[in-house]
This record gives sequence, structure tokens and C-alpha cells, in this order.
Amino acid sequence: MKKNVYLSLSADNLHHGHINVINKASSLGNLTIGLLTEEAILAKKRMPLLTFEQRKTIIKNIKGVKKVIPQKEWDDTINIKKIRPDIVVHGDDWKFGIEKDLRKKVIKCLKSIGGKLVEVPHAKNAHSFNIHNEIGKDLRFSVTPDRRRSSLKRLLSLKKFLTFIEAHSPLSALLVEKISIIQNKKEKYFDGFWSSSLTDSTLFGRPDNESLDLSLRLNNIDKIFDVTSKPLIMDIDTGGKLEHLKMKINSIEKLGISAVIMEDKTGVKRNSLFEDTSNQKQEDPVRFANKIKFIKTNQITNDFMVIARIESFILNKGINDAIRRAKKYVKANVDGIMIHSKEKNPKKVFEFAKRFKKFNSSIPLVCVPSTYDHVTEKILKQNGFDIVIYANQLLRSSYAAMNKVAKSILKNSRAKNAKKDMTPIKEIINLIP
Repeated sequence: MKKNVYLSLSADNLHHGHINVINKASSLGNLTIGLLTEEAILAKKRMPLLTFEQRKTIIKNIKGVKKVIPQKEWDDTINIKKIRPDIVVHGDDWKFGIEKDLRKKVIKCLKSIGGKLVEVPHAKNAHSFNIHNEIGKDLRFSVTPDRRRSSLKRLLSLKKFLTFIEAHSPLSALLVEKISIIQNKKEKYFDGFWSSSLTDSTLFGRPDNESLDLSLRLNNIDKIFDVTSKPLIMDIDTGGKLEHLKMKINSIEKLGISAVIMEDKTGVKRNSLFEDTSNQKQEDPVRFANKIKFIKTNQITNDFMVIARIESFILNKGINDAIRRAKKYVKANVDGIMIHSKEKNPKKVFEFAKRFKKFNSSIPLVCVPSTYDHVTEKILKQNGFDIVIYANQLLRSSYAAMNKVAKSILKNSRAKNAKKDMTPIKEIINLIP
């Protein structure tokens, strides 16, 4: 009688290493593949390029695979205890890295049910994570606008908390796309980009008052999209005149942008973080709700999202005004709410989140902690937020670095003294193929 064999796979970037392991596993008996769901993968790694159903279709059609079942946890032992296989097969590369502890747990589990572990030697140059990175290094690699646009909603359905950071140029976006760390035995990375009107205006040497032409901003985003794959949320200030809004939104949506954040102010735009806000005026909530309805009625796809930015705290109107506006915007079918504040103490922001979640727990809440930057993501998540946006930190840090190096060159009449403050040219060259 054939033995029952179990093998867990994510199979997002299927390569010859996977086939080696599958062939070995199927030679040992009736092979069941435990295919990791998106939720299971996101517990430790980046969102897979392919959906569960797409990966399942591929795996089902590989010779030797008898059955494919979902593995809903990163932990293999959940399924192992359920199906009690005679043999579990795995590549031997899990002896190191983030799966080291999982291996120990699987060995202990197999011992308790009388099962056996078979480890297949790791195929050289066949690691999914490395392949994912290699794909990203190729400038020819690109996701379609439809795929990119839908990825934000997909992430929100799979992950409990998302981190976005501003990218003001293709170079800054490449950095965000590639950078990650291992923290608590998990890969941590940014989920997507924020396109800020402030940082875009500053990059082009313009004031942040909606004077920068939309075509310049979209051209910049298009160049960012040429070399990246993550979703992007775009700051569109007040959205401008209603007569121009349909054309603006259609251009934004067609490019593959996942969402826009529109603030409920009116008149000549001034940055909300200015100390004096006496000349800033909040839009009538009914009129702003109609603006949201207009966008939702005229958008092309179901994936595109409109997030309303509420300015009540900026203009000292209090929490009741903010909640009243939020309820009107929800009735207008808004896809998300951002509550803005320029105070260092986030007490009001957290109180708003608490009251809003009691009213509606399904609509994502967004925060931009530029002034209350001492608050950790863990605290933001505990207080009900679903997305955090780091709105201008990369541009600010790049200016500080350039300023320091330029002054050093002036002072010393040479570049050598500033060398320690610059990225080696080899590293820059290797960033771009």
C-alpha cells in the first residue's frame, strides 16, 4: 500500500527546485500538496504575484500531484495534524533563515504521529525570494495597470495593516520597492507608494497650492510604474473643479493608480500643517459628498478607490464635526476615510478612530502621523487604523543629505571629505540594471 506524502508550497515563482522536490515527494507515495494561501504567505513574506486559484491550477497539472489542499497557516503542523501523513517532504534550505523554528516544530509533530521527514537538497540558484528580487531588477518587468490598480484592495482583504511611504521619483520608488528587513523572523517591507502633492511640488520647485500641472505628476508616476510593481495612492488635494474631475480621475485610473485621497477643503489650497489656518476653509459636507458620488459614478473599474481626507481637526472644528462628515461620506460610497491632524498628541485622532469603527468597522481608516511620529505602527493598528502613510520622509531626508554633501564640497574644495555621507557609486550602478 502506498504511503501518504505531504508537501507544503507557496509556488508563486515555480522553478526547477520546486519540480525536484515534487518529483521526489511523488516517488515516495500519494502526494498531497498543501498550497499556502495568500494570508499564510503574508504572515512571513511579500504578497504573491499569483492568486491562490492561479497557483492551484498550475500545481494540479504537475505530474505526480494527487491532491491540492489549502494551507491557511504558515505553520505546516496544522495540516499535518489533520491529515496525518506517513511522510513530509521539504527542501533542506529551511534548516536556516526564517523557517528554522518551523522545521523543529514539524519534526516534533511528526514524532508524535509516527511520521517521517524527508529533506531534498536545495537546488542551486533556485530560491523564490531571490527569483522575486531578480524579476524586480529587470526594468522590462512590469505589472499591467489593471493588476497594479487592483492590488491595494487585494492587500486590504489579506493583510491587517498596510504601510505606505512617499516616492517622489523613480529612484526613490526603486528603493521602496526593493528594501526589506527581517524582523521577528518575518520579512518586513513597505506595501506601496504615496504620491504626495507636497513632495511633487517641492521636487519641481513649485509651491504646494495645486499649481503643479496634473500631467507633470502623472508623467512622474508613469516613470515610477516603469520600474516597480507595488500599488500607489495619490494625493489629489481638493480634487479641483467638478467640471474637470471626471477627466482627471479617468487619467489617474487608467494609469493603474489604486486610490486617490481627496481633502474636504475649498478655495486656494494651502498646506494643512501651516500654523495659521485662518484663511483655510472646509468644504460643505454635502457638496463634498456629492464630489465623492460623482467620482464613484464615473470611475471605470470597481478596483479604484476614493478616500476622503477629513480636515476638521486642522481647522479646529472638533470630533463631532469630523464624525458627522465621515458619516455623510460613507453614505456617498467612499472607500476609505483619512483623519488628518497637525497635533503632536494623537488623542483626538484615536478617539475619532474609536467612534468611527463603532459606526462602520468595514471601511479602511488611514492616518498620516507626520506630527505624531513617535507613535508606533503597533499602537496605530491597536487604535483601529488599517493604513499608515509616511507622507514626506524620503524627500526630506534626501534634501538633508544633499545639503550636507554640497556644503562639505564647498568647505573643503574637494569631494573626498563627503565620501562617508554618499552611497558608493557601485551600489547605485547595481540598483539599476
